[in-house]
Amino acid sequence: MKRPLIAALTAAMLCSPLFAVTAHADDVRSRMIRFGYGLNENSNQGRAAKLFAEEVAKASEGKLKMRTYAAASLGSDDQMQSALIGGAQEMMVGSTATLVGITKEMAVWDTPFLFTREQQADAVLDGPVGRKVMDKLEEKGLVGLVYWENGFRNLTNNARPITKLEDFSGIKLRVMPNPVFLETFKLMGANAVPLPFSELFTALETRAVDGQENPYNTILSSKFYEVQKYLTVTNHVYSPWIVTASKRWWDGLSQTEQGIILEAAKKARDFERQDTRAEAAQALAALKANGMQVNEISPAEVERMREQAKPAIQQVVDTVGQPLFDEVQAALEASGS
Repeated sequence: MKRPLIAALTAAMLCSPLFAVTAHADDVRSRMIRFGYGLNENSNQGRAAKLFAEEVAKASEGKLKMRTYAAASLGSDDQMQSALIGGAQEMMVGSTATLVGITKEMAVWDTPFLFTREQQADAVLDGPVGRKVMDKLEEKGLVGLVYWENGFRNLTNNARPITKLEDFSGIKLRVMPNPVFLETFKLMGANAVPLPFSELFTALETRAVDGQENPYNTILSSKFYEVQKYLTVTNHVYSPWIVTASKRWWDGLSQTEQGIILEAAKKARDFERQDTRAEAAQALAALKANGMQVNEISPAEVERMREQAKPAIQQVVDTVGQPLFDEVQAALEASGS
């Protein structure tokens, strides 16, 4: 009689919530996670990184400790990506644009005028095609977790208000050293100049270039309003950030640990997007208050610009392949754009 009783008691214990909690706790080891990012602690990146670390600690009962490193203290995006691939660093958040040299499919997010609103970007990036592009990173030693938001890029200049395609003509415009960006603005008629961001304020101040393009948050934090008069709401490119992990490190985690980190990353993503959008609205109001003349491009004129940018868009198609580009377009249609 004793053996059946013991078996029954054992089965009941295994099914109990207390045992499940203990098993869960045993599946999480004490670990230190180095998480690097490029902006300062008081930025949208910094605030989201702080929340990410808190959520990881809370869900792991303090066993997983995430130490965040701001202001590119672990290196540039390129340097951190290399460290993750080599297993010398665990995690980071950075631009998708800097991953194009590692995973060509990431170039699809550089497509000019791809998205028209943030909710559309959320639907595509968080959907199957966004996941498909992210999963390509694993072939190169990285694991993509979630996309965060940098935001829509907009144009400032000192030459004239830009309200139509022809207004770009002859404007000397600093552009990120990205072939698609350079080609896009050349097609618009601008004199597109690749220039490191660190040199941009001085170049604007000395009139070495007439203008530049960045999200509102960056235009404000960099005080470009001190050396620029006109701001045009072009929303010509939506820039995502991506949270990545070292595959070499990630594969050594238990499923429970991976689940804790992924869920925390999703919470941080939702917070970061909301925070970034609120900050962008405040930044635009502040730029107006600081004397910038702001104008928006009409939908018809945006369509003219998109048409003009078709050869640059074709560069993206040639890089990522027509099938993937078509999948992204289908996802856009499904999002209700």
